[in-house]
Amino acid sequence: MTTYMAKAGTFEQKWLLVDATDKIVGRLASEIAVILMGKHRPTYTPHVDTGDFIVVVNCEKVHFTGKKWDQKKYAWYTGYTRQRTISAGDRLEKSPELILQEAVRRMLPKNKLGAAMLSKLKIYKGADHPHQAQQPEPTELASIA
Repeated sequence: MTTYMAKAGTFEQKWLLVDATDKIVGRLASEIAVILMGKHRPTYTPHVDTGDFIVVVNCEKVHFTGKKWDQKKYAWYTGYTRQRTISAGDRLEKSPELILQEAVRRMLPKNKLGAAMLSKLKIYKGADHPHQAQQPEPTELASIA
């Protein structure tokens, strides 16, 4: 008997709807990363994108534990000699989607396959999203894994 290796296009990718209300960022991001990679399926193959699509709504209602809203800093290179930083609380006010997206991105593979997996993650502020035509199934993530 040989090991099963999935081929692109031979499996069905589902659309899942996740409500991020009152979820802790790191725990939510780790469950999302597992689903995006396809590790929740028995047909997981490391070199093929077997994961599902995920639509996350209410991303502005996520939580950090402790004092991370003030103490956690996001930094990026501006082209000048120093980095620009912003606290997690300020990032939540300006662009709450980036908090969850950065957490998930850092948990995915750092290659082209990881970029393809991240493109299947759709994050929206509020309860409305433009993916009604795909009929995403509302789900609690702990029930999937």
